[in-house]
Amino acid sequence: MAQHPAHPGGASRVRRRALLGTVVLVVLVALAGLAAYLTRDGRSPAETPAPPPTSPTASSSPTSPSGPLTPHTRPRALPVPPKTRDPITFGKAAAAALWSYDTRAYSQPELRKALRGWLTTEAKYADPASVDKAIPSAVVWREMAANGQFTTAKVHEGHFPNAFTRALQEDPGAITQAYIYAVTVSGKQSIAWKGSPAGGAESRSTTLAVQCRPDRPCALVGVMPSVAP
Repeated sequence: MAQHPAHPGGASRVRRRALLGTVVLVVLVALAGLAAYLTRDGRSPAETPAPPPTSPTASSSPTSPSGPLTPHTRPRALPVPPKTRDPITFGKAAAAALWSYDTRAYSQPELRKALRGWLTTEAKYADPASVDKAIPSAVVWREMAANGQFTTAKVHEGHFPNAFTRALQEDPGAITQAYIYAVTVSGKQSIAWKGSPAGGAESRSTTLAVQCRPDRPCALVGVMPSVAP
């Protein structure tokens, strides 16, 4: 009797990642971690950290979502992709969007939907799973929302990884099939919550795959599992 795969959707995802890998490999052949990106199975990129916030005291609630908010703690709208054809500019904006969230202003599904809106409409290249894994899970989100946790991001710089630049110099025409660029972004993520508006901060860096065709604005392809220098 013929056996059917238990998860037909999984095969589709594998084919999509394999196709994406074929295109990106042309210009990212020397990037460390590319093989993991093409063959990963259940492994996720570094998720947005969500350290457990301290319990607010009875006398300190300056960031309560139901009370007055200072300009520095006002709930923020969902992220909207910029209309640019510069892969580095887009990559920096995408990284900032991935590193920022506000549990006071919207739900985790709303944020996930908004970030998926940054993805290329070319389904054979888009990797929504890598974007989903870059944001807090639904369970973690509920815990953070109970404390009004939110983050802000400050991008320091963005650049093409060294290996990408070398590969592109050796074969400039290789990118013209899908116009997918690798962009590495570094910055800082600040975290705060009710009772602790100062919160804490930590450095962040990520490598993104960005598609910038000549006739349309850039779009996100996916989040790489490791950072390429």
